[in-house]
Amino acid sequence: MMSYFVFSLSLLLVIFLHCCTLTLGQNSASAPAPSGPTNITKILEKAGQFTTFIRLLRTTQAGDQINTQLNNSNQGMTVFAPTDNAFLSLKAGTLNSLSSQQQVQLVQYHILPTFISVSQFQTVSNPLRTQAGDTSPGDFPLNVTTSGNQVNVSTGIVDTTVDNTIYTDGELAVYQVDKVLQPLSIFASPSPATAPAPAPAKLNLKKKSPAALSPSSGSDDAPADKSGADSVNGVAVLGIGAFWFAFWL
Repeated sequence: MMSYFVFSLSLLLVIFLHCCTLTLGQNSASAPAPSGPTNITKILEKAGQFTTFIRLLRTTQAGDQINTQLNNSNQGMTVFAPTDNAFLSLKAGTLNSLSSQQQVQLVQYHILPTFISVSQFQTVSNPLRTQAGDTSPGDFPLNVTTSGNQVNVSTGIVDTTVDNTIYTDGELAVYQVDKVLQPLSIFASPSPATAPAPAPAKLNLKKKSPAALSPSSGSDDAPADKSGADSVNGVAVLGIGAFWFAFWL
């Protein structure tokens, strides 16, 4: 009887320990994973409808540059993200017609190197500097104006508005735009080339031979003037003819 009691107690103890082990394992597996570093492509993937822009971020490696800067500095960043419909509204073949450098510049043109909240757009100075660089006329100027809570963005070719705030955390702001921001440096029509001035008319003057320019000059191979010789020969013939006529008389 005592041995049966000890056996039962031992069995209950083993079952209790096994249940505790399963419970601890389940709690450990359900613990939330720590949040990772900021990743612009994951943010856009979660939002949806940004497939083309995500592909450009990856192929140009601009996405990696954004993530590196965000996670290694406190400067912050602002991204204008065009939707897939925005890219579909471009003329067919537009992206493929761009060189690799132009694709990089196009993506960089959608990125501001500082964090700007919606309210801060009301006080920014135009033109805004983008990651593409130069803001000079004809290059990469970007102008932003506000009307109440509406933010208007103009490139000199395209005018659009900020339609939605996709993400903001005080370091990164991602805004949805429904048009691709087209910089002047890439998409502006080249000015017509100035027609070249007509060439001055050339006078068609024949070059005179040296003999014509200088009567005294001549070549040994040039034919001699026979007019004088012909006259002398004529007089001699007449003289001989007159002599023989007189002789026969």
